[in-house]
Amino acid sequence: MPKQLAAFFQRLSGSVRAFSAAQKTIAILAIAVLALGAVFLGTWLSTPQYTPLFTGLAAADASAVVDQLNSDGVKYQLTDGGATVLVPQDKVYDERLKAASAGLPSSSTNGYALLDKMGVTSSEFQQDVMYKQAMEEELAKTIQAMNGVQTASVKLAIPKETVFTSQAADPTASVFIKTDAGATLSSDQVDAIVHLTSASIENMKPVDVTVVDSSGQTLSAQGAAAAGSSDKLTSAYEAKTTAAIQAMLDRIVGPGNSTVAVSANLSDATSQRVSETFQTPKDSPVLSETSQTETYTGTGSAAAGVLGPDNIAVPNGTSGNGAYNAANGTKNNAIDKVTQTDNIPAGTVQRQTVSVAISNKALGNASPSSIQSLVEAAAGFDKTRGDVVTVAAVGFNTDQAKAAKAALDASTQAQKNAQTSNLLRDAIIAGVVVIVATLALIFFLRRGRQRREPVDLEILGPDDDELDAILAGHKLAIEQPVPMPVLEPTSTEVKRAEIATLAGRDPEKAAELLRGLMDERTS
Repeated sequence: MPKQLAAFFQRLSGSVRAFSAAQKTIAILAIAVLALGAVFLGTWLSTPQYTPLFTGLAAADASAVVDQLNSDGVKYQLTDGGATVLVPQDKVYDERLKAASAGLPSSSTNGYALLDKMGVTSSEFQQDVMYKQAMEEELAKTIQAMNGVQTASVKLAIPKETVFTSQAADPTASVFIKTDAGATLSSDQVDAIVHLTSASIENMKPVDVTVVDSSGQTLSAQGAAAAGSSDKLTSAYEAKTTAAIQAMLDRIVGPGNSTVAVSANLSDATSQRVSETFQTPKDSPVLSETSQTETYTGTGSAAAGVLGPDNIAVPNGTSGNGAYNAANGTKNNAIDKVTQTDNIPAGTVQRQTVSVAISNKALGNASPSSIQSLVEAAAGFDKTRGDVVTVAAVGFNTDQAKAAKAALDASTQAQKNAQTSNLLRDAIIAGVVVIVATLALIFFLRRGRQRREPVDLEILGPDDDELDAILAGHKLAIEQPVPMPVLEPTSTEVKRAEIATLAGRDPEKAAELLRGLMDERTS
């Protein structure tokens, strides 16, 4: 073994033997941790990276794919309840091509691919049914791509076309959702499913879509908004109105001197209103006019007579003096006809009530009537809807405010005490660390100083001739004489100076010579 390597192992063993019991325990634990880490790292590096081969597979397709992987001897993993097959990354493309050549997965031929199977002899009924099935499959696959949705099924009810538009019915859709384990669809996701389905079918409205989950809960009913959306809109409107009124009152009576409560009723379904109005414009033109006038004057039977059949005057009737006037007229004027169709969306305010309580001590010069007028303007008061706004000046109970202030003060004081304790603890820890570091530094300095102390040559024994021979054999020379007192130096002091010079030039050689000499004297 080379001398450098042997010296290194000798120093290492000496350092290990110098460890205390605690240091040896820590060293053993560190070596064990490093060994376990190396084992885990090697295991992780040797484990192949798995990549999805197919996702969202049906049970039959997953079984066929697994059989193919077993026949090829490829390792695999199943996740998502068997709907996802994972294989090593370097086998993905080969196995995918083999599965495609075998027609797997077969469920991939659903959707609009069903239209490729129609022949020229398909009837109109078969074409309609297959087209509807293709749309259902495509919508289901699109909905399954959403986060939290495991499987989805869509059923469409599309009415037959008719030439009578008044009898035409709107198409409807039913969506069944099965979520992942522990997942719950939010109202925004339900709205997205509803609008995605309605926008994919011609003449379908969002209110015509029903969404149901696997637990039997109706997330969106036909003719109504999604479950929870009405409450969400109501809460948002009440919070917005309350914040606007409260901000105004805080500027008038000061913060904490007023409270506002808003209760609103919002519609949860869309509606449509059609109204027609007729107006006659000023100086409107005449579209058609018919007029007839008859005037008879003088005496004789011409003026009056006996009426015969068909209201014809009979000649030689009773004669007499008289006058006859007749006038008939018909006039059709142009008029304005206005037909207005209003689509009323969900979330329209039907009625709201606003209650405001103000501290009578903070009311000051403001009157409740003026406050009520401001509140009505801020809340969008509409008397025709039946809105109600109530403002009252009352005495506020300050016990809770005092208790809250006391609790806040106590919390502040506790935080200050905690900060002081933390600072004191940190200072103590820092002081202990400094003391320990200082003691450790002193210990190592003393230990290094003891290692650098000169070797007492008296322990070598009285045989100085042998030491002289060893030093002379290595051709040692003292470059500068060691300053000595006026007294003549002894032989021991001279030998010590020579060994110091040797140690300065070649410390390892000097140490080896001294150890060998001590071993010989000891034996």
